[in-house]
Amino acid sequence: MQQQFEILGPRIRPPLGRWIPLSIQHVFAMFGATILVPILTGLDPAAALFTAGTGTLIYILLTGAKVPAFLGSSFAFISPIIAIAGGPGGPNMSYALGGAVAAGLFYCLVAAIIKFAGSAWLDRALPPVVIGSVIVVIGLNLAPTAMAMAMNVGGSAGGEYSLVLLSIAMVTLAVTVGANIFLKGFFSVIPILIGLAAGYLFTLIMGIFFPAYHLINFDVVRAAPWFGLPRFRVPSFNLAACLTFIIVSLATICEHLGDTLVTSKVVGQDFYKNPGLHRTLSGDGLATAWAAFWGGPPNTTYGENIGVMAITRVYSVWVIGGAAVIALLLSFFRKFGAIIQTIPTPVLGGISMLLFGIIASSGLRTIVESGVDYKDKRNLTISSVIFVIGIGGGKLAFAITQDLQFELAGVALATVVGIILNLVFPAKRAVVQSEKAK
Repeated sequence: MQQQFEILGPRIRPPLGRWIPLSIQHVFAMFGATILVPILTGLDPAAALFTAGTGTLIYILLTGAKVPAFLGSSFAFISPIIAIAGGPGGPNMSYALGGAVAAGLFYCLVAAIIKFAGSAWLDRALPPVVIGSVIVVIGLNLAPTAMAMAMNVGGSAGGEYSLVLLSIAMVTLAVTVGANIFLKGFFSVIPILIGLAAGYLFTLIMGIFFPAYHLINFDVVRAAPWFGLPRFRVPSFNLAACLTFIIVSLATICEHLGDTLVTSKVVGQDFYKNPGLHRTLSGDGLATAWAAFWGGPPNTTYGENIGVMAITRVYSVWVIGGAAVIALLLSFFRKFGAIIQTIPTPVLGGISMLLFGIIASSGLRTIVESGVDYKDKRNLTISSVIFVIGIGGGKLAFAITQDLQFELAGVALATVVGIILNLVFPAKRAVVQSEKAK
């Protein structure tokens, strides 16, 4: 049977006539998720596109142009950004960005340790039972935000319930889920974009029948200039914010390990060895620090783009670099950014109902695929405590000095407790092996 696609390795540059459309395809794959994170956190989507494009180029540079990976906005940091900032776009956003810079630099520290000491210590500190449970907490912590956006006027928890808004959210969710499950080929990797478009159109229709719910106002688009700089922000640094983000980054570091392994299997090359896990992790870390320095959300390697590579069998770093340049150029198109701002809150709520659930489900997937045994009371205890502390709003707060307050809460506190319990409780396997030795 003749192959439908020609396989292009990481180093191969396709002809210009194929290069540009292949790069545009990757932009479509990452676009929905990349702009959704800044919208949910109150950051500028144009800044996110700028930092995603430039961050990907930094990653390509640091990995010697050997790993085809696109870096976009990370969903794992939504919860700490909102918490530290004091709400979406809150008054302490500069401290959240400073925490993200610290997290990126922490990536680089871990990368240096891996280079000289290997990664076995990381597996010991963060086994699947801990990291899977933490990822579940990250997703479920965001569930109330998604539901408030989907059904409350103003998108806040205290807003008035509206059946019209909920219907918009549910139509958006239904189309997104349908596209994700039933569509094939390239369309199967852009369900977020398809859902956003369907929800946007449905909102326009509902505005005709319910004038009080005319949610889309194009005045901001008319007022915006065609071209201009993204709305950059300057980070500020606070010890509590930095520690919170560093702790949460333990989960995203493990996410990086998984994405790099999957990319290796898709491409057929061992990126753990060449260019080396320390280089891929440091590239991810510097891209994250760079993004936060300019007012964008932290970056992460994108599974959506890995899916595009798996479908097309085009693994060219040139194609990924082309997508990064296109994202960078789009960030200066201000009319485009203004159109993004008109996306109604219930549409984003419908999308978030799926995406935040997927985060939690990916944690369950980590637990299941790793074979975590919940008949073992040790594993059951660790997960149980992580869930209750993380989802229940656990908090550890104390004053270091009169002016310096330290607080660990939610995901960060659950992660710390999970690591401590894992290190304190003896592993069942070790106990069994010692008994056999006797």
